[in-house]
Amino acid sequence: MVRHFLCLADWNREDLEAILRLAEMMKLHPDGFRASCSGKSLAMIFQKPSLRTRVSFEVGMTQMGGHALYLGPRDIQLHRGESLEDTARVLSRYVDVIMARVFSHESVQSLAESASVPVINGLSDLLHPCQVLADLLTIREKKGRLSGLTLAYVGDGNNMAHSLLLGGAIFGMNVSVTHPPGFAPGESIVAQASRIAASGAAKVLATEDLQEGLQGADIVYTDVWASMGQEAEKQERLELFRAYQVDRNVMEMARSDAIFMHCLPAHRGEEVSHEVIDGSRSVVIDQAENRLHAQKALIARLAGGSRPTGSS
Repeated sequence: MVRHFLCLADWNREDLEAILRLAEMMKLHPDGFRASCSGKSLAMIFQKPSLRTRVSFEVGMTQMGGHALYLGPRDIQLHRGESLEDTARVLSRYVDVIMARVFSHESVQSLAESASVPVINGLSDLLHPCQVLADLLTIREKKGRLSGLTLAYVGDGNNMAHSLLLGGAIFGMNVSVTHPPGFAPGESIVAQASRIAASGAAKVLATEDLQEGLQGADIVYTDVWASMGQEAEKQERLELFRAYQVDRNVMEMARSDAIFMHCLPAHRGEEVSHEVIDGSRSVVIDQAENRLHAQKALIARLAGGSRPTGSS
């Protein structure tokens, strides 16, 4: 049976832990995995452009001895009416793994339903699981653990908030989403994360109150207020979200040793102040680097290249 990576909650904690451990090994000993995907190919479908997603997947595949193909909106026939199902079936005859960065989550689901090779959700309007793999890797590097920590997300209840809720809950973290009125995370995602969290004695929270959301936070996380595809709403969102900027005052609501995280790209002066994102508690560049290592581990696991070169 083909295994896909569409949502963190589709994988159990043990399997995700194995990916994180492999990512740590690859980061420490990159030369040991130079041929782990030799002869393998990755198709990268991009309906939305991205610096970090494209470069980290493409470079990661190259570092493991494989090959990555960029397929932008004009490189394949989706814009002319070819179905996602046919695209998935054809690509499955050419490549070993498909990564898709799309608008609708239903698009990546359709690809997975028709593909005979693993499909990775590089981002959809509902979820961003690859980013959270890198985030979990980063948090563990900085804090030494995941279970029992508290992550406070501030801003739009979007795909980042959804995947942080699920990923944090799986690893026994308390996760809060503090949002402006009308911008709460999806009720079904909150309910799912709550069920997962309860099994590990953790808690999830969606609130409009910054003091409540930031209480005891070990990690403070934010994202842009208007994501790609929401440009027409940007001015309205600037007004509605203004009170939720992560600045020095917001950081002081968290623990004194709390770190700041952002998936990037960031709009300084909007969702985060210059002094926070460029300050000593910010780990955003480490996060960006860890996209490379976490995704290498994920590709290797899905493509069967998770053993170091020369291992038997």
